[in-house]
Amino acid sequence: QVQLVESGGGLVQPGGSLRLSCTVSGIDFSIHMDWYRQAPEKQREWVAGITRGGATNYANSVKGRFTISRDNTKNTVYLQMNSLKPEDTAVYYCKPTSFDSWGQGTQVTVSS
Repeated sequence: QVQLVESGGGLVQPGGSLRLSCTVSGIDFSIHMDWYRQAPEKQREWVAGITRGGATNYANSVKGRFTISRDNTKNTVYLQMNSLKPEDTAVYYCKPTSFDSWGQGTQVTVSS
């Protein structure tokens, strides 16, 4: 059974930074991982992805501000978020690309 535990969210001012973590268990971590987010009254959207080998790609809305990374020894994927904007406010989720499993998410609120 896949288990995903996201953490690291919080309240931050515009221009600030946060680092999200997602620990994965129950599956072989040698898989492509993604981060998604869902803002209030909006559909969930893909944010970033990373292959087992560390190749990354990003949604245009976060490119240059967010960095996805992973530590395969810890079964953990990260999302470093810099230059945060109010429109980044959302619940953030990690997900293995090939599994239809979701964690509880972690709330990120960008507000002054």
